[in-house]
Amino acid sequence: MWTFLHKLGSPRHFYRISGGMLPWLAWTTALLMAAGLYGGLVLAPPDYQQGESYRIIFIHVPSAWMSLFVYVIMAAAGAVGLVWRIKLADVMAAASAPLGASFTFLALVTGSLWGKPMWGTYWVWDARLTSELVLLFLYFGVMGLHAAIEDKRTASRAAAVLALVGVVNIPIIHYSVEWWSTLHQGPTVTKFDAPSIHLSMLVPLLLMALAFKLYYVTVLLMRARSEVLERERSSAWVRELARGT
Repeated sequence: MWTFLHKLGSPRHFYRISGGMLPWLAWTTALLMAAGLYGGLVLAPPDYQQGESYRIIFIHVPSAWMSLFVYVIMAAAGAVGLVWRIKLADVMAAASAPLGASFTFLALVTGSLWGKPMWGTYWVWDARLTSELVLLFLYFGVMGLHAAIEDKRTASRAAAVLALVGVVNIPIIHYSVEWWSTLHQGPTVTKFDAPSIHLSMLVPLLLMALAFKLYYVTVLLMRARSEVLERERSSAWVRELARGT
């Protein structure tokens, strides 16, 4: 196990192993996405209060979950690169930032579209919405540091520090609906006693959540492979790969 992890930490072995994983991940993601969308948009019944408009949750909720999940992964990878100076950890952190920003932006947009018929407005300075917007700015900050600092190692250190400081926003987002009076509805799936959502809606929602996670892993590996080639372009193994040997 440790030998495999050690090899995976090597850019050369990571490039080879991830290349073999990508087709399986891509096909599994597509199948889960299709099953989740069909279950959520076709099989699931209308909500007794919100009617058909609730179906946006099958995109909104997984996007919101992923916005938090990706940030934690990015911050953890940044910490590993900061402490142990593992190049691949820096690559993973840099590759995660645009994906996390995309999920956060999608969560904000779909939440606004849902909020208009439910609240009568696209946006309110609600605790959950505001803290999620702060999360988007944190992603932009990490991306900006990577783009603004020419030296990759220095950029990774600066971005890791910002990401670690921003981790404090994650529990604020998660518990905002419990700590403050908010228009945003409370937890339904993650309640400790039982989810307050019917099984016919819960199953496709969980399928979409899993599909979003696998989509993240798939695109992360693709972006990381490109970043590895860029950072290791002067290495012998990259030159061999370019020559097709």
